[in-house]
Amino acid sequence: MSFFIPEAIAQSQTAAQPQGPDMQFLIMMIGLFVLMYFMIIRPQKKKQKEHDSLVANLDKGDEVVMTSGMLGKIVKVEGDYLILSTGNNIELKFQKAFVHAVLPKGTIKSIQ
Repeated sequence: MSFFIPEAIAQSQTAAQPQGPDMQFLIMMIGLFVLMYFMIIRPQKKKQKEHDSLVANLDKGDEVVMTSGMLGKIVKVEGDYLILSTGNNIELKFQKAFVHAVLPKGTIKSIQ
């Protein structure tokens, strides 16, 4: 019977050692989070900050492109809204957040 006792001790010692793979898994998960932060979250925050700056600096007379693709010239800015002249005395009201880009002056005339 004493022949089986060293085997039982050896089994109990090897069963208590799987802490290495757990630490590797934790390091891998932290690495993936850091990678996702630099590849996805950080660029998105930078883009959002640029868009907020663009919307805050909108002024009367700016030529803009809306997210729908509509071109127009800003006639009036009212809080979170702007009135856009699209030509032929047509004025439309949009939310500022839907401005995609500000165009250089004279772009609309060059397109028409």
